Amino acid sequence: MPGHILPPLLIPLLKRLSDGRFHSGQDMARHFQVSRATIFNLLQAAEQHGVRLHAVRGRGYRLAEPLSWLDAAALQAMLAASARNFELKTVEAAHSTNTLLAQEALAGAPHRTVLYADYQHAGRGRRGREWQSPLGGGLAFSVLWRFERGMGELSGLSIAVGLALARALAAHCPLPIRLKWPNDVLAGYRKLAGILVEVQGELSGPSFAVIGIGLNEHLPARHRQEIDQAVIDLAEMGVRLSRAELLHAILAELADTMATFEQQGIGPILAEWPQWHAHEGRAVQLRTPDGHRHAGTASGLDEAGNLMLTLASGELRKFSAGEVSLRPATAK
Repeated sequence: MPGHILPPLLIPLLKRLSDGRFHSGQDMARHFQVSRATIFNLLQAAEQHGVRLHAVRGRGYRLAEPLSWLDAAALQAMLAASARNFELKTVEAAHSTNTLLAQEALAGAPHRTVLYADYQHAGRGRRGREWQSPLGGGLAFSVLWRFERGMGELSGLSIAVGLALARALAAHCPLPIRLKWPNDVLAGYRKLAGILVEVQGELSGPSFAVIGIGLNEHLPARHRQEIDQAVIDLAEMGVRLSRAELLHAILAELADTMATFEQQGIGPILAEWPQWHAHEGRAVQLRTPDGHRHAGTASGLDEAGNLMLTLASGELRKFSAGEVSLRPATAK
């Protein structure tokens, strides 16, 4: 049931089971002040969402493998120690952290608000695609960034965010980290993370961006089968950072990269970006929504973040992220 709304008590129940000890149905029913039948139904729901449980008669239940949860206090302490100022808000579950944070932005949420969800059941990717985020399988969070400038001056923002995320992950991952234009982060040429940047505001300012990030931490095997591309997660690479450490690394790098973007523009970011691009200088295919394919060599980005493609004729054409998908030339 990935993608399905969780019963209200499921996450508190799983957090209680995360101490590694056995808990009887009776004890859990007493703790949460519900019936044992309700506890049984919650445990069934957990298994339907891919959580593996270990049950022993007479002892109770525990998690067969640990689930990761965010220690918000630890993250706040890390951010304070590194002089990064973010407003952290956590929720147990959200349909989409981007959608929820955009609503809060319109209601006056402060600059650099971070909205983190233990579980996201209707996450969105680029071009309306669903972002798969199984329970306990990955990080899902969004960051609000406010600008005095207008929307028209934010071209290339998603490129800056991608670079920040790649830098943060490269410091902790054993496999080479690469960017796939426009919004994917790859490890060993398999998808590790994705970005969705959505901008609202006035053409002349002010404006704001909601920066959504999804990161694969520990994907269940059956969940991988539902994804239509090669994926990888942090657990597979042996990365054992806590969620607080991961979020701190990403937010710290995001703060530094956004400072460059705001003070110096997109220029320094575009200069560095090609060395991270998985397909830079390689033969690729661009597929447009109408089914047309354009073959050529990936040749960097322009100042708006459009991909430059050198055709066989030598012509240099540009394509925007909203209209195409990128594949290696060998892809069918």
